[in-house]
Amino acid sequence: MSNKIPVNLPEEELDWIQLRQDLGPVVEVETTKEKLQRKIKENPLVPLGCLATTAALTMGLYNFRTGNRKMSQLMMRTRIAAQGFTVMALIVGVVMTYTDKK
Repeated sequence: MSNKIPVNLPEEELDWIQLRQDLGPVVEVETTKEKLQRKIKENPLVPLGCLATTAALTMGLYNFRTGNRKMSQLMMRTRIAAQGFTVMALIVGVVMTYTDKK
């Protein structure tokens, strides 16, 4: 016995399927690598801020571990500044994208 249920679709519902087949693949699919490259080109300051934040955090933790308290404190403050820079870069990028669409 077959588990298939017969489906009777009206002809109007089949028109869009035929149109889609006639047009072919209209939308190009973007790979993850292509999307990352596009986003970096759109707002290059965000990855720069992320790298600066990571570098300051790494140096701060290293100096904390080695006992250099002064440099560790300086690097943690630098990390906060880098995070602030990154957030501001994100906000500026969003505002620029929004104003370009209008």
